[in-house]
Amino acid sequence: MRKLFLLLALLLTLSVSAQPKREFRGAWIQCVNGQFQGMGTQKMQQTLAYQLDELQKDGVNAIIFQVRPECDALYQSSLEPWSRFLTGQQGKAPSPYWDPLQWMIDQCHQRGMELHAWINPYRAKTKTTNVLASTHVAVQYPERCFDYDGLKILNPGIPENRDYICAVAKDIVSRYDIDGIHMDDYFYPYPAAGQVIPDDAQYAAYSNGINNRGDWRRHNVNLFIKQFYETVHAEKPWVKVGISPFGIYRNKKNSPIGSNTNGLQNYDDLYADVLLWVNNGWLDYCVPQVYWEIGNKAADYDTLIRWWNQYAGGRPLFIGEDIERTVKFTDPRHPSQNQQQAKFALHQQMPNVQGTVLWYAKAAVDNIGNYGTMLRQNYWRQPALQPLMPFIDKKGPGKPRKVKPVWTSDGYILFWTAPKGKAWNEVATRYVVYRFNKGETINVDDPSKMVAITTNTYYKLPYNNGKERYTYVVTALNRLQTESRVAKKNVKL
Repeated sequence: MRKLFLLLALLLTLSVSAQPKREFRGAWIQCVNGQFQGMGTQKMQQTLAYQLDELQKDGVNAIIFQVRPECDALYQSSLEPWSRFLTGQQGKAPSPYWDPLQWMIDQCHQRGMELHAWINPYRAKTKTTNVLASTHVAVQYPERCFDYDGLKILNPGIPENRDYICAVAKDIVSRYDIDGIHMDDYFYPYPAAGQVIPDDAQYAAYSNGINNRGDWRRHNVNLFIKQFYETVHAEKPWVKVGISPFGIYRNKKNSPIGSNTNGLQNYDDLYADVLLWVNNGWLDYCVPQVYWEIGNKAADYDTLIRWWNQYAGGRPLFIGEDIERTVKFTDPRHPSQNQQQAKFALHQQMPNVQGTVLWYAKAAVDNIGNYGTMLRQNYWRQPALQPLMPFIDKKGPGKPRKVKPVWTSDGYILFWTAPKGKAWNEVATRYVVYRFNKGETINVDDPSKMVAITTNTYYKLPYNNGKERYTYVVTALNRLQTESRVAKKNVKL
């Protein structure tokens, strides 16, 4: 029995250690918790640079950075005021001046990471904000907002609000070299006891014959999501639109396709019909916030990841992970360890799960429960490309040209030339270098053969004594990391 247990443990470890070639490895960096408020330019840049360095060591390849928590901006905007979560006072520019979004784009790209700009679409004021700038939309157009449980919300039932949010998104996408634009789980407000959404007037004016108030609210959000998606892709087709909904779509008691859970629901309580968006292709990736632990009585993690895998595979599916809760609870099958290994094992068992987003970045950086160490030593030890999105681009760039090893004063260097291309999806932005032993089958689907993912058009070869033969393969990636055909060269090292 003991030998069987050891064998099973070894197989589990090996399965966890196997890493895919493509995987979204994201982390949310939030500002709405006040972690940067009033910190000052130099200190905030130092803090963010340190976080990015540690996340890079952990294997993170995408950062989701909060830039619009309450119709404000952590970037230069002519449409919305500077955020108080940056400077301490809404409308006040940072001093010394800097643009956090632009700075983060540059820093992430230098580290080989994507940068996704995270916005909250409807929230116009958080509970802790007391003073709004004179240029804020809720001050200029108070009739377009409603108050709810200490919040101000842009009323989703007013068409002008959809246009306004899309204009803000278009402004960000057009001026910044972002890789994605991301919305979190706040659509209609989370229900609060004794509170009523005051939208009688809008329902009377814009119901369009929809007799059920819930259906009408969902229709409003659906119209917005579709318009938002089309706005972004009309501006830049390669900018990914991502949404991270609440972790429960519907409970089984409310719908035959619901999950076996008992909790708040996207569809019924937030009026967010996430499956409709996925199935209609109104987003490019979905990150349900499955923040609970395995064994939770109301919302079991195991149940929910299987549900999302079954029903939301029409677009790339990533799982939102709560680091603190993962390391707080023990694995029901292995009480001596936390749930990180069990959760990652579940990820690998789900064919439609193509990535993970960590809630939140600082918890990984602080290495709570040894979570970050496990990422860098095991789960995300090898680099990974981004998941394919053939619904946006199937073509990819041409293969690298003129691949040739050259002796230089700096050693033996493999050089190549960028492929020709004019359209956005034909232009090479990165290259992958693979190494194969003599006689070994060329298989670029094997991620263990990747030795570099680089923006350079060269790679320094590890020359030894010139007696061993290897085949080096170079491929080109476009902005979506669609990969070209291979270009190969035999060398002696």
